[in-house]
Amino acid sequence: MAEPARPLAGLRVLDLTIFLSGPFGTQILGDLGAEIIKLESPDGDPTRHLPPYFVGDDSAYYLSINRNKRSIALDLKNPEGRALARRLALSCDVIVENFRPGVIDRLGLSYDDLKSEKPGLIWCSISGFGQDGPYRDRPAYDMIVQALSGGMSMTGEPNGPPVRAGIPIGDLAAGMYGVIGVLAALAERNTTGIGRRVDISMLDCQMAMLCYQASYHLQAGVVPGRQGRGHDSIPTYRGFTAGDGLDIVITANTERMWLALCEVLELPDLPADPRYLTNADRHEHRDTLLPVLETAFRKRPAEEWAGLLTKAGIASGVVNTLDRSLSDTQVLHRQMVLDLADTSGHQARVTGNPIKFSDSTEPSYHYPPALGADGEAVLRNLLSLDDAEISHFKANGAVRVPH
Repeated sequence: MAEPARPLAGLRVLDLTIFLSGPFGTQILGDLGAEIIKLESPDGDPTRHLPPYFVGDDSAYYLSINRNKRSIALDLKNPEGRALARRLALSCDVIVENFRPGVIDRLGLSYDDLKSEKPGLIWCSISGFGQDGPYRDRPAYDMIVQALSGGMSMTGEPNGPPVRAGIPIGDLAAGMYGVIGVLAALAERNTTGIGRRVDISMLDCQMAMLCYQASYHLQAGVVPGRQGRGHDSIPTYRGFTAGDGLDIVITANTERMWLALCEVLELPDLPADPRYLTNADRHEHRDTLLPVLETAFRKRPAEEWAGLLTKAGIASGVVNTLDRSLSDTQVLHRQMVLDLADTSGHQARVTGNPIKFSDSTEPSYHYPPALGADGEAVLRNLLSLDDAEISHFKANGAVRVPH
């Protein structure tokens, strides 16, 4: 049975990104069916070399964010390499890059130049601070924008130091917002025939994700502190340590769930206590309520509590370590762990694509490309170069091919 066409089939994307934010975004586009051409320097994306784990020559880091792509290695310091890159760009629908503002222009590619020749081109730039503003030229990485946004100031235990999120949300959010911008520009182009430049700032993305916490401050002037494992508004939306030392989180955020929680924890007197009649009361008196709940949760192991709470209709979950989450039956059922293999016998396990469609057939996924592995095919099929021309560019160093 033929694999069903994916939504972005027929779309061609030139991926000029490195490290995490851009490659994560272009992998999403590739998972959705777009043809992704990853243009790399002769040394390759720096993440190919990140320790500590490798499969063959490529790191586990690189393999986690570069499936469903083809690689061509061009030397953009070589005039003929730059010329080939420009021709490739004009053969694509979308360009995604995550250089610091101005760098890509110095490499001989610019949106303003290309759009005059191809008005329908969509160009997505991902950078630390965007294409304008006083921070435009400052370097930035994930932890920098986590810190500057204020999000890091809310992460950690009360009275403890600020800590960054355990996953790189600064990079990942920028990649996802970049994809949203590209899809919006594609929808508009379908009507107007004209493309756009999408300008994604990692800091902007983190500011947007402050969400209600920012609103609380803007309305009331309150500066929130470290959130720990609790919630500013709902005292029964938090984590507790169970009897086996594992943590469990509960989200008893309705009156029905509050009453059910008291029943499960065998605390029948709490609902009638005037200090805890409503969520507002419980919030006001949380300093006396929480020790009672903490003591109760230590009477059983976490998994047992999870079963009882779920049966009572209370949302809960054990705080899993990655070995537990990546082997969870629900995670595996939803094909969120993929096994990839290439023709050389390399095998890699990576997280899957969370976007599911009504057709239940899961598409096949292609192993991330070796550096320059598809260079000759891309030049031949996209730019219609013959063998003599390709040999010329290989000989003068404009194109790198794998050994």
